[in-house]
Amino acid sequence: MTNQKILIIDDDPDIVEAMRMPLEANSYHVITAGNGEEGLQRAKEEIPDLIILDVMMETDTAGFHVAYELRSEEPDSEYKDCRNIPILMITAISQKKGMNFSPEKDDTFLPVDGFIEKPVQPKDLLEKTAELLAKKE
Repeated sequence: MTNQKILIIDDDPDIVEAMRMPLEANSYHVITAGNGEEGLQRAKEEIPDLIILDVMMETDTAGFHVAYELRSEEPDSEYKDCRNIPILMITAISQKKGMNFSPEKDDTFLPVDGFIEKPVQPKDLLEKTAELLAKKE
C-alpha cells in the first residue's frame, strides 16, 4: 500500500475523475485543484509526493507558470518546500497548438519531470506515476 499523496491540477473535472479513479484504486491518496492558483495553494499546504499538472487551464500557458513558481530557486519563494516534488505534465497542447515537449530537450525551458499526452490512458498514468515517485526516493 503506497498512500503517497498526489496533487492533480486540472480545470476539467472529467479528466480529474478519469485520473483519480486508477490512482486511488492503486492506493494513492489524491487531492485536486481546479486551476493554477488553487494548485499552488494546495501544493504549499499539502506538500504532495507528486504533482500532475495540466498545461492549458485559465490560459494556454497556466501550467507553465505553475511549474515555474513551484521550481523557483528564489530563497524567499513561498513554494520552496515544493521545489523538489516531481511534476508530471499532462497536455493536449501538441494536438491543439502543434507544440511538442520533452523533459530531455526542454528541461531548462520547462522544469517538469515527465509528460503524458491527453487523453491519458490509465496504464500510462500509473507507469509514469510509479517511475517519477521511484526517482524521488
